[in-house]
Amino acid sequence: MNKIHKGMNMIQKTKSISIWIFLVPFIAINFSLIISTQFTELFLDGQALYNKYFPYFDGGASISRTVRYFPNYLIFKPAMFLTSFLLVQYWLYNKTIVESFDKNHKNIKKILFFGIGSALALTIHSIFLGIKFDNDLYKLFRRVIMLSFIIFEIIAQVYLVSTFYSFKDKLTPFINTKYLRIKLFLVLTLFIVAIISIPLLIMPGNKFLKHALEWDFFLGVISFYLLTFLMWKNKS
Repeated sequence: MNKIHKGMNMIQKTKSISIWIFLVPFIAINFSLIISTQFTELFLDGQALYNKYFPYFDGGASISRTVRYFPNYLIFKPAMFLTSFLLVQYWLYNKTIVESFDKNHKNIKKILFFGIGSALALTIHSIFLGIKFDNDLYKLFRRVIMLSFIIFEIIAQVYLVSTFYSFKDKLTPFINTKYLRIKLFLVLTLFIVAIISIPLLIMPGNKFLKHALEWDFFLGVISFYLLTFLMWKNKS
């Protein structure tokens, strides 16, 4: 009984924390975008990054280019550190939830490994953001860290959704099942897009397409947490 009660407590904590994992990076990145497009004369030394275009569609610049200028990095870095902390808590809470329904589920360690790994990769990426070294090895290191965040995050999400599906009947009293189905569709779409995009990312050129893909893909990744908030029912 204590195990079930602890699991229900973790469900409410997960619901509460998940909305912030969506909102914090969403607000930070898009607020930085607004500064970069609307207030270039006050900030960014008057350098217009986008010429008032919309990077989700036209790929005017990358996310990293948007957030590494003053004052954007003062917004983005703390937001990413907070998001990383919340992600660690999120995956620990989900570990407890899974254990409350199936203590020895085969995916528990995988969920924790890839989930916390994604949070650590995001922290490292944020630390080195804006630090410039004219060194090919350093540039490769930054790309690998960012790619690691994306890969680990998608794998963790896939494992978590598949785990919930494995005991979906037990979860029915606690979740809105339509959002679990939407989460499954989302993670499969992100996984397929990631696989298809690898050759595109390796090949030279297509800069604007790559940038637009980066913005849209990041939105898709954090939308997973908005769906988590909507999926769990309020405590009765």
